[in-house]
Amino acid sequence: MPYKAKKPCAYRGCRELTSERYCGSHKKLEAKQYDKYRRSPSHKKRYGSSWRKIRNAFMKANPLCEICLEEGILTPSTQAHHKKKVADGGTNDWENLQALCGSCHSRLHAKEGDYF
Repeated sequence: MPYKAKKPCAYRGCRELTSERYCGSHKKLEAKQYDKYRRSPSHKKRYGSSWRKIRNAFMKANPLCEICLEEGILTPSTQAHHKKKVADGGTNDWENLQALCGSCHSRLHAKEGDYF
């Protein structure tokens, strides 16, 4: 199957061709600027370094998607989902977390109306 045609990097003034939105040299820079200037400050409070440590330990202990596992499908988990949102008073305790694959996580949030 043929690859998609490369296009110029979306970073202002860059003429590098890429198959993604940004070239390799501007991808990290753009993510850093997004975190610094456009992401809400409350997100940083909720998902800082302490969350990353909890998430990494939880994902190591729960390597398979819990919803897929109930259906008898072995799928690696990629997301740590809060059963009760942190914004709604939930905590980062393991009892409030659920290991999910990307598609199950998206499906769950779409049902709740978070994405659309």
